[in-house]
Amino acid sequence: MKLKRFLLRYYPPGIILEYDKGGQLRTKSIDLLDLTPECVSYELLAEIRRSEPLITDSRADQVKQLIVRLQQKQRQQDHHRFCFMKELKAHILPLTNVAFDKSGSRFITGSYDRTCRVWDTASGRELHTLEGHRNVVYAITFNNPYGDKIATGSFDKTCKLWCAETGKCFHTFRGHMAEIVCLAFNPQSTLVATGSMDATAKLWDVETGDEVATLTGHTAEVLSLCFNTVGNQLVTGSFDHTVAIWDVASARRVHTLTGHRGEISNVQFNWDCSLIVTGSMDKTCKLWETGSGKCVATLVGHKEEVLDVCFDLSGQLIATASADGECFRCFPTPTCLIQIISLPDSDPFI
Repeated sequence: MKLKRFLLRYYPPGIILEYDKGGQLRTKSIDLLDLTPECVSYELLAEIRRSEPLITDSRADQVKQLIVRLQQKQRQQDHHRFCFMKELKAHILPLTNVAFDKSGSRFITGSYDRTCRVWDTASGRELHTLEGHRNVVYAITFNNPYGDKIATGSFDKTCKLWCAETGKCFHTFRGHMAEIVCLAFNPQSTLVATGSMDATAKLWDVETGDEVATLTGHTAEVLSLCFNTVGNQLVTGSFDHTVAIWDVASARRVHTLTGHRGEISNVQFNWDCSLIVTGSMDKTCKLWETGSGKCVATLVGHKEEVLDVCFDLSGQLIATASADGECFRCFPTPTCLIQIISLPDSDPFI
């Protein structure tokens, strides 16, 4: 193995190693979740070197400098003021989704007009129009942290892979029998996962464009999916009221999580992959152990459907968004109620 370069990750703090193994470019992550400004950098460096053979004597000083940069970032006092920046009008029909690249310098928009557009954030200038889908472009994402590829999922039952720099289409993934409504890159950017109204999820090879596996077992639409941060597991949420955990290498279902009484709206792993959070149309959010598939908590309080859920990057908090509340308008429009929920003291990062 030969180390090629380092990638610095500020939130959550960590260092990504990009290395060559047998002619293939691979990555691994050194997670520094317990890093604080008070940590002694050379002691942390010694600890990293004991467990990571890629960090040789010649690279040690470079890693120490990266640790110091992460600590400097943590010391910064952020007093952000948010204000309206600009309004962009280019799509001729309503938008379906929006996503930033890791740096925030570019973002993409999907639309009912069958296109995805790439924008420069600072100037608001349109960089590329990704055309080729024959129906609504519904799901879109960058392959973060790299940001050199874009995946788009459409109601035309296909997913397309694009070059973020040129707008060229690399591959069109065909095989789903119904609309594609969710997708994600694995952390290594070697696979794309797609979820569909045909009750399946599929894995696709980014390099060749080939279908790698079809994940079957759900009996209704797959509306949400998420890779864990290692990339060895995928979680899918379905309108059949269940959540499935899959082993990516074998395409085998590891656990089926049952307990919700309504459709699953969203699923997400926490950063260390030990927990999964799920939101449902049954007005609840559930917390599950990844290893056992056991439900460890049911979060109640919303009066309407839970439409979205997420962990914060530390894994300490969960946010849930629901269709409850009121909107003072001429026509009924649900608004979002946000709940911030602290995890139990047994969580390893408290």
